[in-house]
Parts: sequence; C-alpha cells; structure tokens
Amino acid sequence: MSAAEIDEYLNRLDEPKRSTLSRLRRDILAVVPDAEQCISYAVPGFKVVGNTIAGFARVQESLELPAAQRIGVSRAGRGAGRLPEVIGCSTLPVDQPLPAQLVRKLIAVRLSQA
Repeated sequence: MSAAEIDEYLNRLDEPKRSTLSRLRRDILAVVPDAEQCISYAVPGFKVVGNTIAGFARVQESLELPAAQRIGVSRAGRGAGRLPEVIGCSTLPVDQPLPAQLVRKLIAVRLSQA
C-alpha cells in the first residue's frame, strides 16, 4: 500500500470532497511527514511505527475520520482550547476542511496514544 493508492482514491472523488480530503492529507503529513501512507479496509490511513494514527473516508455526502477517532473542539466546562476525550468517529461536512491547528492537535493526541 502506498501514497500512490491514496492519490488514486482521491482522484476518484468529486469536488469538493477531493479538495477537502486532499487538504486534510497535506495537513496530516505536515505534522508527521514520515508517516507511512496506506489503504486499509478501503480507507486511506497514516501509520507511524506501525500504528495507525489517522485516516479518512468519503461517505455519501459527508467525510469521516475513522482511524483518527473523534476529538471535538472544546466544550463548555472543559476549558478554552482543551480537547475533550476521544469519543468515536468524526463526520465532517464535505466542503469545510478542518483547520490545520485542529489537525495538529488531533495528530498529537493520537501520537500520544500510539
């Protein structure tokens, strides 16, 4: 499995899904440039030292981050700028990329769990 397979996966998508997931891929690789890119269970993923730390998928009219698991933005009572616990899979709008700062925080949490 390789980066070329993720290229093929992205090239099969319509806009804005392709652009949104391409940006997410770039943002993930900006944090972990040496991550192994792979396809697992038909989902693009990123591994560090054999551990999957992030992934993404196109699902009908939304995008999902299955391997990254859902780590939302801060909620009331948790403190400004803090992330809540990991609570499952994240579903995102197809035309609203995650902010790069949030991607960095997501990856940092996953690296600490790996």
